[in-house]
Amino acid sequence: MKTYSPKPEHIERSWYVVDASGQVLGRLASEVATLLRGKHKPIFAPHMDTGDHVVVINADKVELSGNKAQNKFAYRHSGYPGGITGVRYADLLATRPVAAVEKAIRGMLPKNRLGRQQIKKLHVVAGAEHPHSAQKPVQLAVGERPTWSGLPAAVPVTRPAGRTGSTSPSSRKSGEAQPVEEGAPSAKGRAPRAAAPKSPTKKRAAAKPAAKKEPAASGAKRSAISKTSAKKPTAKKPAATTSAAKKPTAKKTTAKKSAAKKPTKNEE
Repeated sequence: MKTYSPKPEHIERSWYVVDASGQVLGRLASEVATLLRGKHKPIFAPHMDTGDHVVVINADKVELSGNKAQNKFAYRHSGYPGGITGVRYADLLATRPVAAVEKAIRGMLPKNRLGRQQIKKLHVVAGAEHPHSAQKPVQLAVGERPTWSGLPAAVPVTRPAGRTGSTSPSSRKSGEAQPVEEGAPSAKGRAPRAAAPKSPTKKRAAAKPAAKKEPAASGAKRSAISKTSAKKPTAKKPAATTSAAKKPTAKKTTAKKSAAKKPTKNEE
């Protein structure tokens, strides 16, 4: 199954009206940012703008929890050294309530070109009337998730006309083939042949010639060994004859020399 990725033709943008009277600024900003990003839709993708248009009315009646109205500051910088300016939120809500609400919602959107595109769908007004009645926006309470039925319809799977048989996903995963009845026509229109039973005698007969080849190879090795052993005495025979011939000659010469020396001693 492929991962679904939203396309521009699948995105349907709706219009909603959110009343900010009596709401905490932070909670209001988080709920509106969710609608602007499209996180309430099942086709949400962080890299695309799938959100809806939101109209915030009664921005001048928004509240802050605790002592944030006096202790919290809204800062801005001109870009020059020492150009920072801070305004208390109590003064900001009294003079420019639209800027306070837009600043809180902008801080909860992505800090890139996608966030700059999503903030354009936000429309904040200080009073109860807004100029977007032609879009027919739907009233939405803070924390309420709108129902959405714009998911694209599933595409029916079409199979080729030539294929009639199909295997279940369980059998594909396990690797087991489906049983085929005898005489039933196959997908190509031919009757399957009955598989002949394998006899154990054929396996033994096939194994015998393989066993006979081993002694043949051993016999060849023995014949080669016998040939080499036969050659060895032929090479040793001349060496034995020469040594035997040398020994008697050496003994005869010593005997003659000793016999010749003895008579010389008797003559003296």
